[in-house]
Amino acid sequence: MRIAQIEFPSYPLFLAPMEDVTNPNFRLLCKRYGADMVYTEFISADALIRNVPRTEQKLTVADAERPVAIQLYGKDSEAMADAARRAEEAHPDIIDINFGCPVKKVAGKGAGAGLLRDIPRMLAITRAVVAAVKTPVTVKTRLGWDDNNKIIVDLAESLQDCGIAALAIHGRTRAQMYRGDADWTLIGEVKNNQRMHIPIIGNGDVTTPERAKECFDLYGVDAVMIGRAAVGKPWVFKEMKYFLETGEHFEGFSLSQQMDILKEQVLKSVEWLDERRGILHVRRHITVTPLFKGIPNFKDTRIAMLRASTVDELFSIFDEFIERYDK
Repeated sequence: MRIAQIEFPSYPLFLAPMEDVTNPNFRLLCKRYGADMVYTEFISADALIRNVPRTEQKLTVADAERPVAIQLYGKDSEAMADAARRAEEAHPDIIDINFGCPVKKVAGKGAGAGLLRDIPRMLAITRAVVAAVKTPVTVKTRLGWDDNNKIIVDLAESLQDCGIAALAIHGRTRAQMYRGDADWTLIGEVKNNQRMHIPIIGNGDVTTPERAKECFDLYGVDAVMIGRAAVGKPWVFKEMKYFLETGEHFEGFSLSQQMDILKEQVLKSVEWLDERRGILHVRRHITVTPLFKGIPNFKDTRIAMLRASTVDELFSIFDEFIERYDK
């Protein structure tokens, strides 16, 4: 599978863009364990062209994480084109447009998934960004605004006509937010539409190796995008890749090895920010990591982890957990 001039292996797995999650350190971890492409956190076009320092910091990409996409969102064609030109200066492999974020502060202001209610504006933004840069442009969106407006099959053709190099589709409507099950049937319809010739990337509820294979086999997508399943478990790509290639389950990481990966993530987060903010940032990964799933009487330990304010304090709790359960 190719996106523009970028060649991917069989069964490509992409790390989905996630706000406050897919910073450079997390992207590099996911890349190490098998992610074939990674995306930055989404970046506000308006903030970027106003030179907001925290937003500019999100443009940081490293050669080790390539191919990497910088994702932008906004509601104005001129601002998005300007932001795309600035993003191109960071030398990403792809510039991605976010037409899928459902949260009120984005969609409610007419950006992200909010543009599913204004298709002419969405297409105008897409054409403007494609025309503004030489870097391949892709789009990530949803099935439609709500159950009565699942427009993705026709919309995909229109976006393709704007000159995008690939399309990622989250199998929910904006109204669903992240609730309910992702519907891959319409993603499959887009992929099997004979008028479509760009790669189609499926996204939504791919949490196990078996489901990843099923999505490739049943719906014919060119790549699968992994989001929440990677949070607290960057090695999920290794497990999925191994199953896709061999049909068998990967059992190469012991509990202590997995904990070492989580520790590395903590240290990288602290290095990226500082000890206080780094630990705060990585808490969402600690909260959802499967390492602690199903552990009896774990509530007090979980609370202690989330209250830890230093690396030494947090790692002491981790080590006690390993000593108790890694038999």
